[in-house]
Amino acid sequence: MNDEAALETVAWFHCFAGIAGDMALGSLFDAGADVDEVHSLLQRLDLPGWDLRVEEGIRGGIACTRVRVSGDDVVVRTHGAISALVADAALPSRVTERALAVFRRLAVVESALHRRPLDQVHFHEVGGHDSIVDIVGTAAALEVLGIDVVTASEVATGSGTVRSAHGWLPNPAPATVRLLEGVPTYGRDVRLELTTPTGAALLAALSSTFGPMPEMMITSSGFGGGAGELPDLPNCTQVVIGQRAEPAGVGRGQPALLLETNLDDATGEQLGHAIAATLDAGALDAWVTPVTMKKGRPGHVLHVLADAINAEALRREIERSTGTMGVRAAPVERWPAARELAQVTVEGMTIRMKVTRGRAKPEFEDVALVASKTGAPLHEVSSRAEEAWRAAARRQPGPDQSPA
Repeated sequence: MNDEAALETVAWFHCFAGIAGDMALGSLFDAGADVDEVHSLLQRLDLPGWDLRVEEGIRGGIACTRVRVSGDDVVVRTHGAISALVADAALPSRVTERALAVFRRLAVVESALHRRPLDQVHFHEVGGHDSIVDIVGTAAALEVLGIDVVTASEVATGSGTVRSAHGWLPNPAPATVRLLEGVPTYGRDVRLELTTPTGAALLAALSSTFGPMPEMMITSSGFGGGAGELPDLPNCTQVVIGQRAEPAGVGRGQPALLLETNLDDATGEQLGHAIAATLDAGALDAWVTPVTMKKGRPGHVLHVLADAINAEALRREIERSTGTMGVRAAPVERWPAARELAQVTVEGMTIRMKVTRGRAKPEFEDVALVASKTGAPLHEVSSRAEEAWRAAARRQPGPDQSPA
């Protein structure tokens, strides 16, 4: 048995004065993320007309890094448009996944608040140059620093009211409150938006746990400064970066919730719709199993795997899409394999591949499209896609792309 322990790099965000997109990005620059590398990745976005300035600052006597994104951008973008912008940028796979997860979390909340379908959600403040650069830039900076796991402290919020594109809103804003569901928070008597929707979305989408600084060997730290000074504390977000050992055996997994409901009157079409609806609402996975219920009646159980922070929205979606009279939940852990996205070409058409260690699986929708246009059997197209990936991996193998 191999008793060696693998090392993983952890970033812990200390949100004692809240968090915003520019503060998160500034803290990562302050902790050592190379500005030129992050800037180079951001330039892959088809987003002209912005400029990123990184400056030294002082907040409450603490040296920090300030990030300023300039550009006259008044475009109101939809979630679908921003997702396409990020997906088409040819960013490293983990940068793409993290950025899309943040925007999706924002879209799920805005969809619930404004009663709009997900891809028709219009982003106002978070659809401009500054928020896009803050979110994608934070994902890029995490990658430049080699961060494997993101964690965070309890999150401070302000009080009073804040001005938004929708007018005056309570502080913290409704979107921020929704995003912080399931996250330990507390309020400070500060008439300032300490935690913004962008900052809350970064934590909600990327943090695996919340609480005190995790056990690790600290390697660096930094402070990202907010706009202006606060009277009683530094207006900063701190990040602490370090390494910790992950046991070679089964270690602690990512926490999740398994939502379930028993259904005895749902048709196959309704069950399929419920699975699709919960996945669209942010479920990690969803499936149905047949069961025998009381009095020998046949039925089904809908299972929905969810982040705890998204559980309430998914519970409502399960009730809406199935008409069930109750949903139960149980805490679980999961160990998702690290994956990357790749592409191969079959018959002149692109097939996307999910790549894990030693295996690549073609996306079924792409395989089906090629099969329908060429007349080839599905299994043949799938085999050709896997062989194309193995051939490419042999020419240029990567650490997670060793041919099976």
